[in-house]
Amino acid sequence: MYKLVLIRHGESVWNKENRFTGWTDVDLSEKGMQEARNAGRKMEEQGFVFKYAYTSFLKRAIKTLDIALDKMNLLWIPVEKSWRLNEKHYGKLQGLNKREMVEKYGEEQVLIWRRSYDIRPPQLDLTDVRHPKYNIRYQGIDDIAATPGTESLLDTINRIIPYWENNIQSKLIEHKEIIISAHGNSLRAIVKYLKKMDDNAIVQLNIPTGIPYVFEFDDTLNLIKDYFLADEETLKKLMDEVANQGKK
Repeated sequence: MYKLVLIRHGESVWNKENRFTGWTDVDLSEKGMQEARNAGRKMEEQGFVFKYAYTSFLKRAIKTLDIALDKMNLLWIPVEKSWRLNEKHYGKLQGLNKREMVEKYGEEQVLIWRRSYDIRPPQLDLTDVRHPKYNIRYQGIDDIAATPGTESLLDTINRIIPYWENNIQSKLIEHKEIIISAHGNSLRAIVKYLKKMDDNAIVQLNIPTGIPYVFEFDDTLNLIKDYFLADEETLKKLMDEVANQGKK
């Protein structure tokens, strides 16, 4: 049997302030750090012993992974970082308050920007210093031109799935148990692929911060089952909180 654990980073300071974050490199809040510690404890209790880990280029995901692995005494394992696991890029919306955007543009428009499958938020201008091309961590990446000043969920899926197929999948086979610490939309891209979800179903999926999401596969990597390490009542409450971020 093979096991994959996905974990959305703990609450960030901009999650707490209900801001669009995207590729902005914000830190964890105190609550987010505690969520990461709790996640590590839960995974240790369930007997997980990872041999390999993945995360994005963004500190909220990196720190969540480090804190959780520290709790499990697994800080020694190899960790591979990739920009392909970054959050969906929210373009000009990054840094703006979601509820303020609802007041200005209405719930329907904000929902489209947040959750549309193939509609992108307003794009950053190439002259905007927030554009990835000005960030040292993305320089030297041959196909960074394909990374945008904005992204839809479809764009996010298109950059992640080849990385899964060409890299992550082989590590899962090699090590039996691996963990990916990433972001709401980059993880939804992986979930859509693994569960063969249709375009409408995946936009309805709300992944809460700091709750390990486990996938179990048979010896030929057919998905057997998937489940969160949380009770149903807690999980529903946290998912509802994510869903309500862009409402009045």
